[in-house]
Amino acid sequence: MTLEELIETYPEVETYFKNMPEELKTRYTIRKFPPGTIIHQKDYPLDYFGIVCSGDNRVINEFENGNVFMIEKNEPIDFIGEVTILAEKPFTSVSIETLTECVVFMISREDFEMWIAQDIHLLRLVAHKIAYKLYRSSYNRGARLFYPPTFLFLDYMLKFASAHNIEKKGEVILRKTREGIREELGMTVKTINRTITKLKEDGLIDTRKGKVVMSLEQYRMARDKIGYYVS
Repeated sequence: MTLEELIETYPEVETYFKNMPEELKTRYTIRKFPPGTIIHQKDYPLDYFGIVCSGDNRVINEFENGNVFMIEKNEPIDFIGEVTILAEKPFTSVSIETLTECVVFMISREDFEMWIAQDIHLLRLVAHKIAYKLYRSSYNRGARLFYPPTFLFLDYMLKFASAHNIEKKGEVILRKTREGIREELGMTVKTINRTITKLKEDGLIDTRKGKVVMSLEQYRMARDKIGYYVS
């Protein structure tokens, strides 16, 4: 795929390339990564910058004890390596894993540094994305510190149900393992199980074959319960 074909396929990315130096328009690669691919490994040297043109990914932090914590989930248009490069650090601080197939425009770190030094428009787009991620992360981290697990899990389920069109479907099933939920919410599996039991007793969720289920009636009850907190 050429840059022209990329822009034709994903026209929303055109603005990122409008001031790209001509000499860089032959020094790039465009790759497709299947779901479940680590495309950016923590503590590895960073030698490229990427623009995620399609597909979802998650940013995770892996620790020596084997625990994995999901920092955030990102949708296109997204960047890879921008924080490390702008911080002038040689190694990555997080890992990025694809959740769906991702199409990524890739250019060397050196070429990106030259590009961004000349292109204030691209610099503003990158800075805006970083600021948005920091704002979202700070907001969510504050919630984790302040609110009890029952609120956090219910808020999580409300957002999941809304994203999966519960108003039309009438019911949603959270087809995630407890470990997957743990990575996203930053709770222990024990706390998650205890929280699910409590919310089930309160009639706000159900379980079916080990998976959390929320009906439209429960969704509306839960929304009324904590609605003014949910963004």
